[in-house]
Amino acid sequence: MTLAEMACIILNTADGRTKTERSREFAAQWFRQRKADLPVEIGTAVPPHMPARPDAPVLLAPRDVPRRKTGSEAGRNALLHAVAHIELNAVDLHWDLIARFCNTTMPIGYYDDWVKAADEESKHFNLMCDCLEAHGSFYGAMPAHAGMWRAAEDTAKDFLGRLAVVPMVLEARGLDVTPGMIRIFENAKDQQVVDALNVIYAEEVAHVAYGSKWFHFLCGRGNIDPKPKFHELVRKYFHGPLRPPFNEEKRAEAGIAPDFYWPLIGKMPPPPAMR
Repeated sequence: MTLAEMACIILNTADGRTKTERSREFAAQWFRQRKADLPVEIGTAVPPHMPARPDAPVLLAPRDVPRRKTGSEAGRNALLHAVAHIELNAVDLHWDLIARFCNTTMPIGYYDDWVKAADEESKHFNLMCDCLEAHGSFYGAMPAHAGMWRAAEDTAKDFLGRLAVVPMVLEARGLDVTPGMIRIFENAKDQQVVDALNVIYAEEVAHVAYGSKWFHFLCGRGNIDPKPKFHELVRKYFHGPLRPPFNEEKRAEAGIAPDFYWPLIGKMPPPPAMR
């Protein structure tokens, strides 16, 4: 089985626990072959327009998802549920990066990076599910955000756009907000969640870095100035302004300089007209 075929199997698996189990199995298989210096085949495949999803959670428009205060256990469970939903979407987003753009020749390190990222996102989803279950809840018990896949749909034919918007904007936002989430659960003296979020926080830096690395690689190969190109793509595909505060230390660690994102705060003008 080629790597692209593996990616499509995962994208077409609906149940979250089963999806992440297969994701971790395929990742382990990939790295066993790589470690043994065995030949690997990327292959080609046609990924689904939308990944398979379980019957629950019910997906709602962002404005319709109930807001709950994190001072209560119910509110904290809602936060955990939201993070679990983000992590499950991230599993699909990373495997889609492999399957969707497999016709573009890339170094083997590109595939190593995104298989590793997908494996870690699978672990993160399961960590959040374990935390929910320890609190008497489960993934699917509450409504979730229906817009998580929009960035993938918008950039389905734009490799650079995908790298700019998904890891370098959406995942970078996770670096900004996760420390605050950790403090919420520290105050609640919930060590299981604190430990899980610290794992996620540490590993997400690399995922953002993979996006930055391969965005700059493709820009270099195409003789494109990466900073104005990033600004152009974010204005085109990201629906809304970037909002501070930014975790500048972790963003820098991931290879994203402040002059990439600070010019995009507030009202972003439309992209320049194509000639």
